Amino acid sequence: MISKPKFKIGRRLGAGVYDKCQTSKFSTSSGKFAGSNARRPKAISEYGAQLIEKQKVRFSYGITERQLSNYVKKAVHIKGIGTAEKFYEKLESRLDNVVYRMGLAPSRRSSRQMVSHGHFIINNHKVTIPSYEVKPKDIVKIREGSKSKKIFDNLTERLKDYNFPSWLSFDINKMEGIILAKPKNIETFLDLNAVLEFYSR
Repeated sequence: MISKPKFKIGRRLGAGVYDKCQTSKFSTSSGKFAGSNARRPKAISEYGAQLIEKQKVRFSYGITERQLSNYVKKAVHIKGIGTAEKFYEKLESRLDNVVYRMGLAPSRRSSRQMVSHGHFIINNHKVTIPSYEVKPKDIVKIREGSKSKKIFDNLTERLKDYNFPSWLSFDINKMEGIILAKPKNIETFLDLNAVLEFYSR
């Protein structure tokens, strides 16, 4: 069951922000606020639209304002491909996000807890920092002492039909994954350029 604060945030920013909001039940529940008796929404300014996109990114990845600002600054100063692509790479390369993308956790919030509790090994070193940045060729393993934990029950069944992003993979027999390449943008509901414009003001 989604909490009231998350429900309000999801209703304001869109169903994609939280995993539990991405359901027909949420759409039905939130739809009652858009009935004939509802107030007609005011036109959103450019600044307001950018602010909403910023909040979408922050709540989707579960990061602080300071962390988000730092990711933007790093992306702006990296030479090479577009800034939005670099920005996305920084967000997706967080260890908690990688655990989530590998299908090992039902949400990014759960994956943050799993990382913080020391369930993962990166290149033979235990890492407990959710914001740890993984790189191509890094190997992410479930710690030996954690494999029997309840959170990893039925992992084979859970991953049987799971669609992994093209930039990573997970070997259920070895209980380890590998970062194949830099993350490619797979989120369609986030306008990263709007977020970059917000911080460029």
